[in-house]
Amino acid sequence: MKAKVWLITALVVALCALVGGGWWWHRHRNAGATDAIVLHGNVDIREVQLAFDASDRIAQILVREGDRVTAGQLLAVLDTRRLHQVVAQAEAQVAAQRQVVARFVAGSRPEEIRKARADVAVAKADAVNAENTYRRTENLVAQHFVSQQQVDNARAALDAAQARLRSADETLRLAALGPRVEDTAAAKATLVAYEAALAIAERDLAATSLYAPADGVIENRVLEPGDMASPQRTVLTLALIDPLWVRAYVPEPDLGKLRLGTPAQVSTDSYPNQRYRAWIGFISPTAEFTPKSVETPELRTSLVYQVRVFVCPPHDELRLGMPATVTVATGSTQIAPASREAVGADLCKASP
Repeated sequence: MKAKVWLITALVVALCALVGGGWWWHRHRNAGATDAIVLHGNVDIREVQLAFDASDRIAQILVREGDRVTAGQLLAVLDTRRLHQVVAQAEAQVAAQRQVVARFVAGSRPEEIRKARADVAVAKADAVNAENTYRRTENLVAQHFVSQQQVDNARAALDAAQARLRSADETLRLAALGPRVEDTAAAKATLVAYEAALAIAERDLAATSLYAPADGVIENRVLEPGDMASPQRTVLTLALIDPLWVRAYVPEPDLGKLRLGTPAQVSTDSYPNQRYRAWIGFISPTAEFTPKSVETPELRTSLVYQVRVFVCPPHDELRLGMPATVTVATGSTQIAPASREAVGADLCKASP
């Protein structure tokens, strides 16, 4: 009888323990599900296809695959001999035209005006002498001392002298007035055209140098010295190391638990003991079907939203396309959207 009672008691205790354990497991499983969201994705890095903004032979390429470069660093140069000659020619044209404009703006020199006045005086003297000669010849022809032909010659000489006097007067007036406004404007316009041609030549010369647009790592060296470069041909491929993020997808039921600026942690199979500090930097406004490359417990026909989880600089450990796991603590302090750009700097500054 006592054995039967003990058996029943043991069964009751075991049943209670089983029910309690199930309740505890269920509670903690749900709590874990609601306290954190685990997302799966791949490391994503922007790439830039670098090309010259000019066409010529490549003279030098100063970097190789794997080299780290900084923004503004010189990467490659073209053969510049032809363009240096073009620039020199344009500079000479600009210098010559500037002198033309200066001559028009300065007007007539005092010496030119004095010469014009002297020419007027000479012409006036010739005209007076020619008139006197004509008068005397005209008197002589009336007394039949000279022929009519001599009178006509004297008259013609007088007319020529008076014409030269009028010409000298006009020359003096033009010298005093200086160049025409239209001629000065035309010279200035020609100078502007030459200066524009010089600027284009200098820009073409500057385009023979290829600089890094941002910090990054040289991924591919496509062309080599001696190859013909053009704006349509990629010379180098640059992988931008900042920003670096994990492209992941969140199921629609968990979308409301994420906010921009929410802190997160990123881990990879390559470094299982390493946790990288991160934050939610982008949530797609549109839904899409689950990509085949993403493995989630949900059906592949489920709608998901793309998120970008930006990662603090990982010391060159994360590579493009590397699978990554993102853990987002939904109970974390949310960052206001207005300050989400600053959360990365604060988070990474605090990162060990």
